[in-house]
Amino acid sequence: MLKVAFSPIFLYQVPEKHRFPMQKYRLIPERLIEEGILSEDNFFAPDKLTEEEILTTHTPEYWQKLKTQTLSRKEARAIGFEMTPELVERGRYIAHATYECALYAKQYGVSLNVAGGTHHSFADHGEGFCVFNDVCIASNLLLSRGEAERILVVDLDVHQGNGNASIMANEPRVFVFSMHGEKNYPFRKPPSDLDIELANDTDDETYLTQLKQTLPNLIAEHKPDLIFYQSAVDVLATDKLGKLALTPEGCKQRDDFVLRQARDNNIPISVVMGGGYSEDIEDVVEAHCNTFRLAKQLFFG
Repeated sequence: MLKVAFSPIFLYQVPEKHRFPMQKYRLIPERLIEEGILSEDNFFAPDKLTEEEILTTHTPEYWQKLKTQTLSRKEARAIGFEMTPELVERGRYIAHATYECALYAKQYGVSLNVAGGTHHSFADHGEGFCVFNDVCIASNLLLSRGEAERILVVDLDVHQGNGNASIMANEPRVFVFSMHGEKNYPFRKPPSDLDIELANDTDDETYLTQLKQTLPNLIAEHKPDLIFYQSAVDVLATDKLGKLALTPEGCKQRDDFVLRQARDNNIPISVVMGGGYSEDIEDVVEAHCNTFRLAKQLFFG
């Protein structure tokens, strides 16, 4: 069965014209259920990270500031959401959802988190709408519990996963691959294991060719027993923050290729959504929904 992580806590109150499209977390499950792609049985409500689990990845000092709501104004502003206890709790559920998705992926081949992909969170601070780093926490938990031995992070968000690169810099069991816009946030990009930087206005053909020349070789060389896939839709030409020029069909073909690579190599894949900032929320929701449709079709017929 396709298992999908969702909780109402993923929806956080933001000002009306905030650039983060928080309502997508409600609209994606609604659309997939309306279409009959998923039913209520496909969704699970995740648990939240324990303090011990947070400290596998984040520093005690950072966790203490979050717990006591004592981040400086500058530190909170870097995250980009109003800093409240609710925001911290939300992050604990989102990150644990990604770990639980990995366990479901080991059981069923694939699992998806309606949220997640908080790859701008470092061990000692958050930024770019990211409080806790879900993929890094999940990876550390899997490795420490003997639930995975070699992990491949496939990060296709338009923004480089600077937090992933930093946290996993000295962890040889986790290979971080990021393909992103060259001239875009973050402007200081710590090196991932493999970074592919794309020029502004990169189109479908150029993007897909690069991906197809890269991912199969990474799988063959690294031999992962689990993949985390950040399937962000901020690569779309309509994205306000993206600067690339993919069409919805190109974005769909990207997801199809990554999911097929996992399926055909019999590697469990845990999928997180990452960013998407098109002016029309419909563009964001529809592109994200394609990821779920493909996962259902490719793994469950």
